[in-house]
Amino acid sequence: MIKNIASAFLLFISTFAFAQQGTSSPYSFYGIGDVRFKGTIENRAMGGITSQADSIHVNLQNPAYYSPIRLTSFTVGATFGSGKIESNTDASKAQRTSLDYIAAVIPTKKMGFAFGVMPYSSVGYNVLNTTNSNLIRQYSGSGGINKVFFGTAYSLTPNFSIGADVQYNFGRIETKAINAYDGVEYATREVNVSNATGVNYNFGLRYQKSYKKSYFIYTALMYSPESTLRFKNDRTLALISSGASEIVIQEESLNVADSKLKMPSKIDFALGFGKKNQWSIGANVLVQNSSNFGNRYNEIDNVKFETATRFSFGGYIVPNYKSFTSYFQRVVYRAGFRYENTGLIINDKSIMDTAVTAGLGLPLRGTFSNMNLVFEYGKRGTQTNGLVQERYLNVGFSLSFNDQWFQKRKFD
Repeated sequence: MIKNIASAFLLFISTFAFAQQGTSSPYSFYGIGDVRFKGTIENRAMGGITSQADSIHVNLQNPAYYSPIRLTSFTVGATFGSGKIESNTDASKAQRTSLDYIAAVIPTKKMGFAFGVMPYSSVGYNVLNTTNSNLIRQYSGSGGINKVFFGTAYSLTPNFSIGADVQYNFGRIETKAINAYDGVEYATREVNVSNATGVNYNFGLRYQKSYKKSYFIYTALMYSPESTLRFKNDRTLALISSGASEIVIQEESLNVADSKLKMPSKIDFALGFGKKNQWSIGANVLVQNSSNFGNRYNEIDNVKFETATRFSFGGYIVPNYKSFTSYFQRVVYRAGFRYENTGLIINDKSIMDTAVTAGLGLPLRGTFSNMNLVFEYGKRGTQTNGLVQERYLNVGFSLSFNDQWFQKRKFD
């Protein structure tokens, strides 16, 4: 039954994969857009930490966590977000809905194999600039970079495992700029389209040790070396009618050189401890060498990049996972905090992102499957230096179907 539900659900939702706008942030104009969190809804609910390994929860942050999985697992996650964007002179609201990941992990005795698809970055903004009383400028963008990944992990001992995955990055980013003058019948429009491709790798280590029978301590390390993302660029200029219809009067395609971006290397270290099946607490530190990063076009002179860092802290508690009388005693209650320097500098101001998170892990009766929720409230950016600040509330949802596959039964 679980197999049929998982197959039907994944087939349905893959039809709409990444068709919806994944961000509404004006900061997604820079670089390759708003870089998305790689982990699952469960990890996000704990501030983005890499938690300890268990047998039924998929961990996509570190490939070394594929081998502790003991049941074949399919997981799907999505997010609805709303936010308010404020400058010193104006404010606006925006909403977005996005599919976060579709992934599967298939275990063997000492190994685990994983594959899936998820967005790497999202572009989605619509900005109207009317600082010049005679000139109205409208900027918009859409698209992003997606990734298909395949990974494997091997348990060298019950406490220690290693893993790696390869990711094929692909996507399309379109940006548009319209200049219109008051009293002038026509406006100009510039459209830039970039089709991206590239490959990158992740390597991971995981160690987890029990002591005093019921307690444990864990640590994990993930490293991604520098890689290259290649863009095939196209640009068109057009004379259009002023107004919402954008009727093209004249259009011309321009030759634009293809470009490359160095995707920065990063390292993520995790440490935590807890009591088996009752509670856990942990922290992550991620450092990304973004100082050599850039934009698809070298025409933006008020932007540069620096080393990005993210600090995450969180955990969970389960009141009584063996309770037969109270469902809520078996619910996983999660919470966390995240503080991040995104690595983006605009007008000599570093763009920071902070958030608090909370979530629930809801077991599905009679199965090892579960449903997970996350509530995330945060802010990004600043209203100083002519910039904007975003306040956002994200609600995430995931389903994880877990069952024993590919195992020969002794009795039918």
